[in-house]
Amino acid sequence: MRTSRPTTRRAVRRLPLHAAAALTVLICLFPVYWMVTTAFKPSPDIQSYDPRLLPRAWTLDHFRTAVAADGFALFWRNSILVTLSAVLLALLVALGAAYAVARMRWRGRRQFVLAVFIAQMAPWESLIIPVYIISRDTGMLDRLPTLTLIYFMITLPFTVVVLRGFIAGIPPELEEAAQVDGCTRAGAFRRVAFPLLAPGLMATSLFGFITAWNEFTYANFLIIKQQDSRTLPVWLSSFQSTFGTDWGATMAASTLFALPALIVFLVLQRQVTAGLASGGVKG
Repeated sequence: MRTSRPTTRRAVRRLPLHAAAALTVLICLFPVYWMVTTAFKPSPDIQSYDPRLLPRAWTLDHFRTAVAADGFALFWRNSILVTLSAVLLALLVALGAAYAVARMRWRGRRQFVLAVFIAQMAPWESLIIPVYIISRDTGMLDRLPTLTLIYFMITLPFTVVVLRGFIAGIPPELEEAAQVDGCTRAGAFRRVAFPLLAPGLMATSLFGFITAWNEFTYANFLIIKQQDSRTLPVWLSSFQSTFGTDWGATMAASTLFALPALIVFLVLQRQVTAGLASGGVKG
């Protein structure tokens, strides 16, 4: 009985924390739940003055409308191409920069790290006018490579910061031992350190994927004339007409749009958690 009382008291004390956590999760997930259920509701139920948490009847008509919309397959391909290209490019560049910062000592190293942190804190929306002017003057408007470079610049600072912390958490003695056995510095990193970076690479890849996949402002602002070069976030705004917004098709399209990021997160959840923890507290 003596051991059960402290346990009971701790449980009672933690009840407000658990209740606050449950309320936070409910508030965050309810819009997603409403989006998904609305996608399955018939149009009369969506416009009803008596909203219901569960649809009275279930329908797939809105999903058919979304998939059959003009440009669905094309914009899907554009989003996949731009997102994967930006993520791979950011990982390639950030891996070299993070290794140089974490393992080497060179003049200007601290200033470089400070510049990376400042770039990470800068609101990218404030740069849209300069980016537009540069793209216009260099003839890069209405092109997917322009969006790829922009998404690469947006995701690069975070990737460098996380990978720097993760590389710093790997004991350098492991690479030194490989060098003693005959490996070059690059070979030691490739064979010893790189396999241990998997969680950090997964974490940064997921962040870059979600950032590039969801970005709307630059895709809408820089792709003006060439409609075929737009991406899925811009495509979501196509379910509007002179009669208003087709909320059922919009919610169905939003559900389809959110699925890839959700699937990637569920697959990489454990590696992402380990990568963020290691990259955030070490180095």
